[in-house]
Amino acid sequence: MPPQYKGQFRCVILSAKRLVLEEEVQSILITGDRGEYELLPYHYPLIGIVTGDIVINWIKRLPVKGGVVRFFANECNIMIEEKVGDTNR
Repeated sequence: MPPQYKGQFRCVILSAKRLVLEEEVQSILITGDRGEYELLPYHYPLIGIVTGDIVINWIKRLPVKGGVVRFFANECNIMIEEKVGDTNR
């Protein structure tokens, strides 16, 4: 069972074609150009490159080819390129 954190932050994930996700989350795990990192509520502001899949709340995996992430003022915005054939969400 995943850890229980009390804090949440707003997460918006967009592709070129659609809004993929817009909700309050507790955690985002990202594989980036500088390794893996986990964004939790009130994380230090950052801008980075996404190079692998995104895991939301330690449960839901979102397969991506790549993208850009911005975390600022307890809000996470991620623009992604979806993997081909992954339109079932």
